[in-house]
Amino acid sequence: MRRIVIVGYGMAGARLAEEIRRRDTENVAVTVLGAERHPAYNRILLSSVVGGGMTPEMVRLHDDDWAAKHDIDLRLGTAVTGVDRAARRVAVDDGSTVDYDALVLATGSRPWLPPTEGLVVDGVPAPGAVAFRTLDDCEQIVAASRPGAPVAVVGGGLLGLEAARGLASRGNLVTVVHPVGHLMERQLDRGAGAVLAARLATLGIEVRLNVKAARFVPGDGLKLDDGTHVPADLVVVSAGVLPETTLAQDAGLAVERGIVVDDLLRTNDPRVHAIGDCAQHPGTISGLVQPAWEQAAVLADLLTGARPAARYRGTPVVTRLKAKDVDLAALGDVHADVDSPDAEVLCLSDPAGGRYAKLVLRDDRVSGAILLGAPDAAAAITQLYDRGIPAPSDRLALLLGRALPPGASAAHSPADLPAATTVCRCNTVSKSQLVKAWRGGARGVAGLAQSTRATTGCGGCRDTVTAIADWLATADEGTA
Repeated sequence: MRRIVIVGYGMAGARLAEEIRRRDTENVAVTVLGAERHPAYNRILLSSVVGGGMTPEMVRLHDDDWAAKHDIDLRLGTAVTGVDRAARRVAVDDGSTVDYDALVLATGSRPWLPPTEGLVVDGVPAPGAVAFRTLDDCEQIVAASRPGAPVAVVGGGLLGLEAARGLASRGNLVTVVHPVGHLMERQLDRGAGAVLAARLATLGIEVRLNVKAARFVPGDGLKLDDGTHVPADLVVVSAGVLPETTLAQDAGLAVERGIVVDDLLRTNDPRVHAIGDCAQHPGTISGLVQPAWEQAAVLADLLTGARPAARYRGTPVVTRLKAKDVDLAALGDVHADVDSPDAEVLCLSDPAGGRYAKLVLRDDRVSGAILLGAPDAAAAITQLYDRGIPAPSDRLALLLGRALPPGASAAHSPADLPAATTVCRCNTVSKSQLVKAWRGGARGVAGLAQSTRATTGCGGCRDTVTAIADWLATADEGTA
């Protein structure tokens, strides 16, 4: 029996174990070594835990008996301390070893802590400061936050803003400190960043841009490098992440920004693979769930022999800000200027209404977009981007959400959605797959989620899946 060892029981490692068992229940032995004490959980829903909309139990990916039911040797709270590639063996912190035929590193990433005076003690945030990365971090943040109390969030990227919105939902007085000139600079242009900051202000979140936290004073807050002060009973740090590559480096594997992998997700040792945040593949961006789960599916195909020709070629990513009362999607090339000589760029800005829409086309196809406060346009443009088909000739109507991809009809109800519409991007689930699962006996959102995994990623498709489930239930009643 072939022995597969997965190091890491986060979202990537857990998904890989699932995918392997979906393909092979008899010929491979699977061992999963997880350093965290918790069962696998959906990290991208942690902002909902901070905001009080979800409990820690609600974001778990597996039940307590999942590993036993699927004949998986799962070891929680088990840190791998070394890899002996010659002997094909890993050492764990309890002194034992585990042999492997194939080793998969799914070690994820760790928070980057800025060099702010007083913020870090012995490599971890000082008392009164918490990184925002794990379920334990969420528990600390929730325990320390109080309605009406001032909180500072260091970092105006995706995770920082999700944490800020969650804390504001709890009644905290939140200030975001960001060293760049606009928010989410990787995913947004300056205009969109400004409109987003204005939108957040209406939700009680103050934004300080182009400033760095120079000194942390526990119980008092942050002294900024422009001489000003941000009061804070709690400081939440979400200033970026670093791929966790220590184990790979110590084992002599090729590491640049992350663990270097090819289209078979192999490292420079063909028996060692890497997926998720720790992996560096030229076709994708780390830190997002969709690439990690697509990598897990490809690697499961290869490790089980289910599809030897499987290759990972990269993932075109759509980034969504998962924050209550803020509808934001960004995809592809968002930084092209309106006067770009090699692209057709349209841009509409409505700061007072909290709306911003930008569309970038090349060769008549969507190559990038920013949609803030424009959910109808986001749905249509994302379809075009996913399917790689020409955009409607009425560009303005498309940007306003009044034009649809060719062949699609107005989708005022789930019945009108084309069957090929991708409903859940994280898991690549179409409307037709949801209908098929329903006809196969999956009932309600929970049943559809269990059968297809829709809604188990970022959760952004839950409303659509709910509407489809309601429509199918009504249709069944009409034919009863």
